[in-house]
Amino acid sequence: MEQKLDISVVVPLFNEAESLPELVAWIDRVAAENKLSYEVIMVDDGSSDDSWEVVERLKTSYPAIRGISFGRNYGKSAALYCGFEAARGEVVFTMDADLQDSPDEIPAMRRMILEEGYDLVSGWKKKRYDPIGKRWPSKFFNWTARVASGIKLHDFNCGLKAYRKKVIKSIEVYGEMHRFIPILAKKAGYRRIGEKVVEHRARKYGYSKFGLERMVKGYLDLISILFMSHFGRSPMYLFGSLGTLMFLLGGGTTIWIIAAKLWKQAHDLPLRAVTDQPLFYLAILAVILGVQLFLAGFLGEMINRNSADRNKYLIDKTLD
Repeated sequence: MEQKLDISVVVPLFNEAESLPELVAWIDRVAAENKLSYEVIMVDDGSSDDSWEVVERLKTSYPAIRGISFGRNYGKSAALYCGFEAARGEVVFTMDADLQDSPDEIPAMRRMILEEGYDLVSGWKKKRYDPIGKRWPSKFFNWTARVASGIKLHDFNCGLKAYRKKVIKSIEVYGEMHRFIPILAKKAGYRRIGEKVVEHRARKYGYSKFGLERMVKGYLDLISILFMSHFGRSPMYLFGSLGTLMFLLGGGTTIWIIAAKLWKQAHDLPLRAVTDQPLFYLAILAVILGVQLFLAGFLGEMINRNSADRNKYLIDKTLD
């Protein structure tokens, strides 16, 4: 029978061997002070140092530790996905392994979930100890995500978050989507999303594993998730509408150009050959693109209709 726990703490890690003993001891102390039963799920994302050996040693002193080790580096989203699958706690936390997130925030965030009714509580690193080269791009990225999603969070990418258990069991984190878990939760129907200002600590060991390429990936993933949220089950609504509009625009322009030529011929007016007019080629291009977009939407509908989860919906409650 599955053991019921107050909290699960999912810790994705990559080459963080130095910080792990201090992090686990800190989580254990916070749990003991607040009389919380807990588990720490450490997901080693293909570390090249001795992180996994440290996890194995810590297991002998802290039985609440559980470990998952990847054969190679798959990324943070994959680590979170596997950690969420394994989590058993009533409230599930995610926390980075670099000691920049404070476990002291756990009790207050747990109360927000259980007592204030939030489905998800995201940390907000209001005062950050990162270089300005990371802070300003992050501010712009968060502003864009906030406007595009309608979720009023200041820090989408904060590693410290708390979830009601059913939330993490209802979403699928893949690719680089760990930045957009609040959007995934909203898409799944969990709209009670809160925020808490949390302590952000300067990095004590090692160095950041994320470079500037995460900004490019982040925006591409944002476009993907917004498309899936609005048109994932009905791609024809987007591609079919755009295709029809372009086809009508291009076809109408072509007819107008030809009709204008015929009218000028009938009245012996000077005229240009249709093929000498750049507008004619733009109109033909619009027709071709319109057909392609319409076919893309049609094929998307066919694929969606035959997918295994076409009628997979989130059922929160039932009454017989």
